[in-house]
Amino acid sequence: MDEKFNLFMETVDERFRDFVNQIHEYLTKKDCKRDIKTAKSGYVVSYILNGSKKTLATFVSRKTGMKLRIYPEHINTYQSFLDTLPQKLKKEIKKASVCKRLINPNDCNPKCVMGYTFEMDGEQYQKCRYMAFQPTLSEENNPYIKQFLENELSAGNNDD
Repeated sequence: MDEKFNLFMETVDERFRDFVNQIHEYLTKKDCKRDIKTAKSGYVVSYILNGSKKTLATFVSRKTGMKLRIYPEHINTYQSFLDTLPQKLKKEIKKASVCKRLINPNDCNPKCVMGYTFEMDGEQYQKCRYMAFQPTLSEENNPYIKQFLENELSAGNNDD
């Protein structure tokens, strides 16, 4: 591992270092390229899908803790998975900003990548790409975060 990644790992809560490392190893074995940048709030560690410029997931530091922002391009193929999420995580998703471009394409920057339309617990949501799926690392959320990534990679492989 390189120095930047080691410095990032030092900023991760000790309770979640093993999990972050597991995610890192899983995604790099799945041919994702890692990119590390520094931001005001700390390190931003992104995993880019091989053969594309699309980011699958990004670790971001927030005052509320480390989060993994997931960009699920294939959410509609496994959206029933969202019904299995813990209530606290569902609440975070429901609280996320609405995607203005989905509602009125002229309301947002035209360069903004459109968000997601999906169903959770029988209700339809239209959420911002950057806010919708950003679970905080926790003992309760971590297994679901890993499963989320597995679902996305599996659905993406069916595109070929």
